[in-house]
Amino acid sequence: MKNEQHSVSIHFAITLIAAAEGKGLDTRQLLHNAGLNEQLLKQPGLRITPEQLSRLTQEVWKAADDELICMGSRPSRQGVFALMAKHLVHCRKLRSVYHRFAQYYNLIADAFELNFSVEGELATLTLKLTDADNDPDHTLREFLLLLLHRFPSWLIGQRITLEQVTFDFPKPEHSEEHRLMFPGRVEYDQPICSFSFSKKLLDEPVVQTTSTLGGYLRTLPLEWFKRQAYYPVYTRRVLNYLEQAPDLAQTGIEQVAEEAHMTSRNLRRKLSSEGTSFQELKDSVRRDAAIHYLSQPTLTIAQIARELGFSEPTAFTRAFKQWTGVSPSLYRQES
Repeated sequence: MKNEQHSVSIHFAITLIAAAEGKGLDTRQLLHNAGLNEQLLKQPGLRITPEQLSRLTQEVWKAADDELICMGSRPSRQGVFALMAKHLVHCRKLRSVYHRFAQYYNLIADAFELNFSVEGELATLTLKLTDADNDPDHTLREFLLLLLHRFPSWLIGQRITLEQVTFDFPKPEHSEEHRLMFPGRVEYDQPICSFSFSKKLLDEPVVQTTSTLGGYLRTLPLEWFKRQAYYPVYTRRVLNYLEQAPDLAQTGIEQVAEEAHMTSRNLRRKLSSEGTSFQELKDSVRRDAAIHYLSQPTLTIAQIARELGFSEPTAFTRAFKQWTGVSPSLYRQES
């Protein structure tokens, strides 16, 4: 396969469209521009590409002129984040980044309040919405915490390892996404949304510059939706191997175990202790590759089936329906 591909829950697209519809936006056009269709929103277990979610977010930003994706008590006009980022890139250390982050948004954004503090060995950022009723599915809170973690991580050129993440809402059905979005212990039904990390990281220097910032801003929000390396060690090893395998369909656990210098039995035990299995990981890689290929209209379903190692398109169709609940033709159907 030679490249890393992954998918994200369609839950986020569903909540984006619901918020946009509440503001009277043309949701059919938004979906069309993002390469999605209305039928997909009826399948809450479906997954889409980060590129599709990024394009949909961009469309909502543009149509609503609101970087808070129609979920804040008041909108935040397009360009607010970029303006702040151009100030933060001149900070010397991470400590200043978070202090200025909180000061900036507390000054210009009425929809939420940030607080940054250091106590003991931990640095903590807290987030509180002015009116949580505008964010009934919690997407804005998830989105903001993601931004507040990933942009500073990019500024210092390394992932900020989180010790704890808290949410002020019950554990949602898509909570498995949080394992990848927020590395660290996640707790629900807490008084406030927050994340904490070692205060030692506050002395890490900002390594990005105004020249690198321009390219970063042009990719947003895709950079926030891409998968980060937050998997347990053996799960990550297997995924790395499968994502680079020239013949994924024929790749077995024995080949991966040999690469990892262990027996296949030992590798199975390691994966089981991490809550997964080789077949689950292989299916997830094939599913995500299929979703990416289907988002490219130049490839026929027959070509995709061959690329993924299926003997015929009907076998691929059966597998895809088993993975996602819908057929490949319905998935790529335009609205």
